[in-house]
Amino acid sequence: MEYKISEVVAKTNVPKSTILYYIKEGLLPEARKIKHNVHKYNDEHIELIKYIKYMQESMGSSIDEIKEALKKKNDSFSGSYTMLAPLMNTLSATSGLQHYTKEAFVEHFDIDAALLQKLLDDGIISPINENEFTKKDATMVSLVEHFLEVGVEYTILQEYVKHATALAQLEKQMQQQLCQVKNEHNFTTLWKIMFDTLFHAKEYIFNRATYRVLFDALKEEMKNR
Repeated sequence: MEYKISEVVAKTNVPKSTILYYIKEGLLPEARKIKHNVHKYNDEHIELIKYIKYMQESMGSSIDEIKEALKKKNDSFSGSYTMLAPLMNTLSATSGLQHYTKEAFVEHFDIDAALLQKLLDDGIISPINENEFTKKDATMVSLVEHFLEVGVEYTILQEYVKHATALAQLEKQMQQQLCQVKNEHNFTTLWKIMFDTLFHAKEYIFNRATYRVLFDALKEEMKNR
């Protein structure tokens, strides 16, 4: 189906000037020229505009990052690194952080090497690369040290690892299912499902479950006073 620019604006809620800028920057294909100053856009334009808008507003991606990702938009939903890069970068949560080798990490943050190795073996500390640690890893070591300081086992963290690993397998299955239904019309929707499930729904469901359990415990405590 083809649309006038005014119809694309209405369907995407993106200004005409922005759409023309996307075309100029190579994020969108050129519109089909009917005659002078008359161009026709199609469903691909609308789908891509929605994707660009989503990646900017929800994921904070830059124009350059989106441009690089869109170079491989026709690749497999799971097989293109450039398409998965925004997802992987967000999951790693290491962007902008200083990286350390294991030896430098131990020295810089004054960490007990034996404790670090145990946490690595348990999967509680899980650097993105084998010998690439950041302040986030140090924060986890510090948390475990606090547990040990007050004489409480950090079983909760070990359980987090076990359940997170099982949950990650289910997330992989979800990705595979999305791959199977991918077509030229649902490009943006698939990415919204992927990102919103991993970064919004998971946090929402887990935090609400914790809230409910703690709230019920508080009510029970108040009732028994």
